[in-house]
Amino acid sequence: MTAVNWKKLATVPFSDELLDKGFTKARKAAENVYDPNKTFRVRKQMIRMIQSAVDTISEQLLNHVRNWPSLENLDLFDLALIEAAVGFDEYKHNLSMLQWCSKQIRSVAKQNIDKITKTANVEFMHKTRREAYGRISSIINQTSKSLEWLNSARETLKKLPSIDASNPCIVVAGAPNVGKSALISALSTGNPEVASYPFTTKQLHLGHFEHRRLKYQIVDTPGLLDRPMQERNQIEMQAIAALEHTGSIVLFVMDLSGECGTSIDEQNNLLSEVKELLKQKEIVVLETKADLINIDEKELIEFKSLETNLEYKDYEINKIKFLRNKSTNNIMISTKENFGLKSIKYLLINKIKKTQDNNPLELPKGWYRSDAE
Repeated sequence: MTAVNWKKLATVPFSDELLDKGFTKARKAAENVYDPNKTFRVRKQMIRMIQSAVDTISEQLLNHVRNWPSLENLDLFDLALIEAAVGFDEYKHNLSMLQWCSKQIRSVAKQNIDKITKTANVEFMHKTRREAYGRISSIINQTSKSLEWLNSARETLKKLPSIDASNPCIVVAGAPNVGKSALISALSTGNPEVASYPFTTKQLHLGHFEHRRLKYQIVDTPGLLDRPMQERNQIEMQAIAALEHTGSIVLFVMDLSGECGTSIDEQNNLLSEVKELLKQKEIVVLETKADLINIDEKELIEFKSLETNLEYKDYEINKIKFLRNKSTNNIMISTKENFGLKSIKYLLINKIKKTQDNNPLELPKGWYRSDAE
């Protein structure tokens, strides 16, 4: 399932803009009608005007319905984002109103075109066309609130992250200010995408790196606070949705240096809660900002040497060495001093590889190979 590109959602026009465009097209359509017989000419003009206006407006409405992602085709992560950002019910209701509007104005067009077709009275034709315009305008105006809602929702949805469920995803969790964003930047190729969340001033960092043609996504969750689930706000609930519904593996980041503002006990409580919530996912615990903690200098030098010489051919899990906290046995890293990051990346590749059904380098069955003879 491909990622939803929310940024590509087109601006939704307001009711007066729809009507103006439809009736402008109608006038131009009438100008192209010619018939020497006045009755026939007016009949064709009135029919053309009604049909052109309705076709223009209806097509715009249905284009938006088609272009907005269908809830039935989205994965659980995107569904959780939509529910938190704008709400399922409102999303479905307002899109369905556009479909309803399109159906109603086409019905009005048919009824009034039938009247015009059956009469030879020129004045009645004009009157029927004006009546059709009035009913069309009334129906469009009934949809104005839905158009306004969709335009506002578009601005909110544009800020949501685009995560491709077909590619591996690594979710980074932890308390606020423990170094999640710095870790994502360090692991990513290039600059990570930064997207503002629609509910808060906090931001999401989405990074990527590639290995053997496979794209690995790394997404942080907003800082989860150590408090009961029912007391959490929308941004925290969205983070939990990300943990529940996406990710091949979870990196739980801790800061034992005392700089993040969340106590060690609170971070441990949060870790216990995440483990309870995500019983089916593997969680790797990292202690970041290791440069601020006293580490045996000889041990650190030896580890840096090993990591520098670590190559892909040695990425098997039993050959990857880590610097560990002797008290907690957690893996220690430092984005500032750049140690532990290469080992973590290979560890992630190894663990995710075991969950992949396909080999990105493997040729499809029956594929011709010149060296197979």
